[in-house]
Amino acid sequence: MAQGQSSTPAPSGGNPADSAATLAYGRRMIQSLLLFCGSRPGHDPAHAALAAELGTLLAVRGVTLVYGGGAVGLMGIAARASMAAGGRVVGIIPRLLMTSEIAQAGLAEMLVVETLHERKALMHARADAILAIPGSIGTLDELFESLTWRELGIHDKPIWLLGDNGYWAPLTTLLGHIAAEGFAPPDLDRLAQPLPGLAALDRLLLHPHALPA
Repeated sequence: MAQGQSSTPAPSGGNPADSAATLAYGRRMIQSLLLFCGSRPGHDPAHAALAAELGTLLAVRGVTLVYGGGAVGLMGIAARASMAAGGRVVGIIPRLLMTSEIAQAGLAEMLVVETLHERKALMHARADAILAIPGSIGTLDELFESLTWRELGIHDKPIWLLGDNGYWAPLTTLLGHIAAEGFAPPDLDRLAQPLPGLAALDRLLLHPHALPA
């Protein structure tokens, strides 16, 4: 796929000249973001708009989008928006889902694996940070495995939650409840950082130690 300068206006927090070379998380460059999201668009059009704006933002910032490889739902919307803005997109899809999720055409890379576990392991290996936007139980499966691996020290990548209308509030409440009941460390809910909007994500990409507003 040809890489080009995006004509999209720069999101808040910088300008298109800010590239992946400026994006650092601790000592690690944020050159790629792993996206977990739904294979359906959801009822609220705001979810699809968020996915499209996210894909564009990553392209403008020069951050590779790593995702599940599907063309349907929020997955496909984010991928196509990123490619349309000149971004690099990597899809990783299990063979058994190539029909139901419809493998997205035109990606920089499409990696076909045999199992869901292989997919998750490879997605983690190819990304520097993790973001979940609205999705269903598949999204939750991927997110909870990321949280588990983070708690066990298997990775130290940032995990961010982004959604409209308080989408992730029940999850953060549940994590706090689990910790309060003594089944997890008191800071369990800090493993995943809820973001108030795309502007907060943009600030974190440009200045990873900044706190969201």
